[in-house]
Amino acid sequence: MDAPVRTGLIGYGGAGRGIHARLLREVGQGVAAVVTRSRGDQVRQDWPDAAVVPDVDALLALADRLDLVVVASPSGDHAAHVRAALEAGLHVLTDKPLATSAEEGEALVALADRHGGRLTVFQNRRWDPEQLTLRSLLAEGALGRVHRFERRWERFRPVPQDRWKENDPRGGGLLLDLGAHLVDSAVQLFGPVRTVRAELRALTTPAVDDVFLALEHVAPADGGPSVLSHLQVASLVGAPGPRTRVLGDRGAYLVTSFEGEATPFAALDAAEVARRGPDGPEHEGWLVRGDERTPVPRAPGGHADVYRAVLAWVREGGAPPVDPRDAVATARVLDAAVRSAAEDVTVVLA
Repeated sequence: MDAPVRTGLIGYGGAGRGIHARLLREVGQGVAAVVTRSRGDQVRQDWPDAAVVPDVDALLALADRLDLVVVASPSGDHAAHVRAALEAGLHVLTDKPLATSAEEGEALVALADRHGGRLTVFQNRRWDPEQLTLRSLLAEGALGRVHRFERRWERFRPVPQDRWKENDPRGGGLLLDLGAHLVDSAVQLFGPVRTVRAELRALTTPAVDDVFLALEHVAPADGGPSVLSHLQVASLVGAPGPRTRVLGDRGAYLVTSFEGEATPFAALDAAEVARRGPDGPEHEGWLVRGDERTPVPRAPGGHADVYRAVLAWVREGGAPPVDPRDAVATARVLDAAVRSAAEDVTVVLA
């Protein structure tokens, strides 16, 4: 049996407790230490043997008792916390975004290289069944030559939550939070980005809460059309659009809803569940050709697989589950989006 990976968590809020600690438990791991000033009672309830410490310096004083540090602090603090953990000689898994700018991210990657490449980024949406299913469809050629990719992360939240993600214009906002996921997904599917055009607004919060990105990917070598990605993230959408729509010359792929976020298109899924019965095979989306609609079986996988890959990386070495250079590439796109929106220009990256 593999030895436990001794993990320290920086932060025990929605990400630290709600995502990382939950996934560690799911893969049979514990938590050795947690940085928190206000949630010590929760830590002691969840992990009675874990040390509760007030700051990162106190956590890293325990470095000889740790193998991995998970950075789940506010995004504006990621760079400082990643830097400190790397300099302590530990493997580091940081929540996305890696940093608040590409320049800051590049410095972290250079530091990680000097410390044996012990850095990876929690781009967990690569392991979504939605993303895995779409990758399988593309690999099969079911859509033919793709020319447009749309993905939305829309919800109706007219009364915003009162937390750092909504209130910090530098480290918060939907561009850095969910936009980092959507850009990473688009690049994983369709390759590097050539141009960026963006609309960014703060409608209900101090930080950006309404995002539209138009990305043109680098054209394929065979001279075919570039894929255009349209990515939308917003909190003030009373009628959310379909989660994903991919258009190709042999058909389209449609995902109607995502993680319980209701959309008017979810009626398609409800009708399919009623048709197949509660014990029928789950579908992830629809292969659509005009009025012909075929349910697409859900690919296996989930976010616990991220941690299985991280554990193997810490124990055995090798390439990190997510190359932090990918996160820097995403940051370049997000930086370009900020410039595009501010200057009303299309930014050319490649």
